[in-house]
Amino acid sequence: MPATFVVVPQWQGSGSSRAMRLVDGAEAIRGDLPAAATRVIDVPLEAGDSQGTAVHRLTTIATVRNSLLEHLNHVTGPVITIGGDCGVELGAIGRVLDQDVAVLWFDAHPDANTPESSETGAFHGMVLRTLLGEGSAQLVPPKPLPIERVVLVGARSSDDAENAYVESSGIRSIGVDDLQPAVLLAAVEATGATSVYIHIDLDVLDPGEFDCVGFPEPFGLSVAALVEAIKAVVARFALVGAGLTEFAPASLTQAADDLPTILRILGALNSGPDRTAGASRE
Repeated sequence: MPATFVVVPQWQGSGSSRAMRLVDGAEAIRGDLPAAATRVIDVPLEAGDSQGTAVHRLTTIATVRNSLLEHLNHVTGPVITIGGDCGVELGAIGRVLDQDVAVLWFDAHPDANTPESSETGAFHGMVLRTLLGEGSAQLVPPKPLPIERVVLVGARSSDDAENAYVESSGIRSIGVDDLQPAVLLAAVEATGATSVYIHIDLDVLDPGEFDCVGFPEPFGLSVAALVEAIKAVVARFALVGAGLTEFAPASLTQAADDLPTILRILGALNSGPDRTAGASRE
């Protein structure tokens, strides 16, 4: 079954001073998506309030999460969510938590802070930890993601608290230099899942090839390595969803220059056989 594209131009989860570029990035990608298969989630204009928590803009993040989940309850088949910041995954991955799914987290950062450990209060640094059941009570999913179903790929920048969590939790992790299709497939197989959700923060890429992100980190994946890895996974496992996040072009010209790379990644996500695992949501 062909994928549905859902565009979520959320910026409120970002800690970047250039967070509004995420809205432009989402709109730029939207312009190259098939109109009949693309839907857009409205994001409030206001920043939102922390509600006395350590999560900046929590109210808007929760509102967007709820709107996305409500919308996705009426969608069948795989969904590719276009951010916006990484916080859009709260609803997108929340949609598939009742399925037999492994989450592949392609990201330069593990996003494994809690509100207490975060140095910035920006939610995009807490997304994965929240999905795993540790975070603000207003945002933690009713059925958290089991940690044994997660594979971190390409993470290379984290603070002390995240390092301690990743090391103590035993979460599966594949570094940039170790990424090979066979290694990734073995890691997914070890989760015991039969389907996958693929999260892609574009900062997983090396900034020498792609730098339209808020927080570029050196020594990342090549575009070719990322595409090869995605193709290998979706050829073996049913894709129930994916997220493409953190595209923050500085100008329309820069967006146009980088869109071929994004379309190449989207092509890889759609390269698997026609399967309907987890399709029914009605």
